[in-house]
Amino acid sequence: MKLISFRRNGAAGFGATDGRDVIDLTGRIGQAADLRGLLEIDGIERARAYCASAPADFSLSDCTLLPVVPNPSKVICLAINYKAHAIESGRDLPKQPVVFHRHAASLTAHNAPLIRPEVSDWLDWEGELAVVIGKGGGHIEPADALDHVAGYTCFNEASIRDWQRHSHLYGMGKNFRGTGAVGPWMVTADEIPDPAKLVLRTLLNGKEVQHAGLDDLIFGIPELISYVSRALDWQPGDLLVTGTPEGVGGAMKPPRWLAPGDIIEVDISHIGTLTNSVADEVS
Repeated sequence: MKLISFRRNGAAGFGATDGRDVIDLTGRIGQAADLRGLLEIDGIERARAYCASAPADFSLSDCTLLPVVPNPSKVICLAINYKAHAIESGRDLPKQPVVFHRHAASLTAHNAPLIRPEVSDWLDWEGELAVVIGKGGGHIEPADALDHVAGYTCFNEASIRDWQRHSHLYGMGKNFRGTGAVGPWMVTADEIPDPAKLVLRTLLNGKEVQHAGLDDLIFGIPELISYVSRALDWQPGDLLVTGTPEGVGGAMKPPRWLAPGDIIEVDISHIGTLTNSVADEVS
């Protein structure tokens, strides 16, 4: 099942889609008002049962997509989590996951522009798989970690590279407004029993710039869920963004930064394609 968050007729909602039409689930499953609310009541199976007999309410083209989970309590991201990307970045392979945090306010949606900020033109792409947490909890064992996953989606961790290098911390370069694209939808975990078999591709203006299997992650999804849970309890609707493979623009010679008019796509097998144009910030 594919679940989306959307805005239609001035109101936000969520629903299920087949890629053409939408069944509006807003307020219909345990009165959940948004996708995070559905996950908080463990409502995916109830939503699936409802959709089995419900007619479509409107076409996908009649709404504007929002970030899959517009209001996660936290977005946990990984740096240097593919071997080849560590090499192109001139970094040693990490002994522990390299974790940083992204603010929900920086998220944007499928078909919305990535924003190149006023203060820098060093806007880079990073195609990634994002994990949507369904069941919260702390001190999760790796063997149990996938039981906490609601689904998977595409992510573009667009980064402002010069600001990222202002210090040994990544924070500012990863949190500019309109730079964390996520979508177009969440594919529920039952349709992806082994995320390590997924293949990620990033295309810039139709040309492939990144291509990697998720089996090349240095730290896999169960390890990452467990590792973070030793410090922080996961909450339903949280996002775990698993890192990018080699092929980022900043590693090219000369660097290739995103510019207005570019189209960047993150395509993951069995999930779909997240598409964004690039536009300059308007203050």
